[in-house]
Order: sequence, then structure tokens, then C-alpha cells
Amino acid sequence: MSTNHFELTAVDRSAEQQGKGASRRLRKQNLVPAIIYGGNAEPTTIALKTNELVKALEFEAFFSHVLKIEVNGEVHEAVIKDLQRHPAKGFPMHVDFQRIVKGQTIHMNVPVHFVGKEDAPGTKNGGVLSTLVSDVEVICLPSKLPEYLEVDVSKMEIGDTYRLSDIVLPEGTVIHELELEDGTDRTIVNMQPPTVEPVEDDAAEADDVDADEVPATEQNDEE
Repeated sequence: MSTNHFELTAVDRSAEQQGKGASRRLRKQNLVPAIIYGGNAEPTTIALKTNELVKALEFEAFFSHVLKIEVNGEVHEAVIKDLQRHPAKGFPMHVDFQRIVKGQTIHMNVPVHFVGKEDAPGTKNGGVLSTLVSDVEVICLPSKLPEYLEVDVSKMEIGDTYRLSDIVLPEGTVIHELELEDGTDRTIVNMQPPTVEPVEDDAAEADDVDADEVPATEQNDEE
């Protein structure tokens, strides 16, 4: 579990502060429009301080962590579900948060970290570690939400393959795909054989050239 704590301060948006025009005005005031939805409450439209949000977004754990958002003195527990960024400049333009209900499971995509690559026998023998996922969707109670999942590849030999079912999960956490009736225990990482490119031996080719193919002027020079 993460030891990070993310707390954001937001302001409530009235109906007059909604819409494209209002959103542009908010951004000019260094505020990012957002919404908190879900649970047993009505959606709450809010605005976040841009600098505070940008700082939080620097942490990977922000995307897989239960957040505390204070709105007019009331604290909402939520997780981030969608983030819209400017297509060219990358700054946040809108955020969707899903409200947390205690005792109710949530679906979240959490990062997968592969560790031990340099110690793997396959790596030492020239193999190439190929990772096929960067995150997976898990189901768990909010209190059990892992910041990330760790996969130890330090024992992998060339030709070895790890699948979703090989991920060691925290207690109370399951992988959504493996819970589905038609789910697939797909490959998440493999150790591929080294790729060897043929190297041309110019010296050997030169030795194979017949003397008759060398211009007479060059043969004289060699003599």
C-alpha cells in the first residue's frame, strides 16, 4: 500500500460556471474544471487550482490512490477516472473523479513494475526482456488499493514467459480480466533470444578477390 497522501482543495462551481465558455474563463484564472460523481450523491462540479493539480500529477501514485478533495469544508474521497490534457501543450483541461463508497469495491488500473531485469539469467546471456503491459485493472476495496503491482523477473531464462496469473497480488485484490468468464490469462512479459545481425567481413571479402580482377596498375603498385 502507498504511504503517499494526496489532498486537494477545490471550489464548487455553480450552474453559471459550466460550459465551454465558463471553462475557458476558469483556466484563465489558473483553475481546472472537474467533476466528482458516483456513490449515493449527486455529481459535484468543482474547480481545482492548476498548480496544485499539476504538482500532484507528477506522482505515479496519484493515478492509483484514494484522494481527498475538500470542497467548501466537505471532504470527498475519490479516485481519478479520466484526465483530459491539452493536445499540444499537455496541461490538464478537465478531470473526472469517482466518489468512493466505503465497503464498496472499485475497479482501477494500477501500474505494473518489472524488477530484477539486470539479475535475470536471460539478460546475462544476451536475452531481451519484452514487457507487454504497463498497467492492469484490479478489483478491490478502496482500503486495499495497491499503488502498483510488482513483478520479479530476476529468475527469467531465455524463452521464459510470465502471465497475468503470475502477478503476486495483495490480499483482497483480484485482476478483473481473470475474473471474467471469457477472460484470458495473457502474457505480460517474456525473455526473447538475442537478435544477432550478420557482420560483413570486408577483410575476408578482399582476400577472396582473384588477382586477375585487380587492375594491372594496382598489381604493379603492389609489386
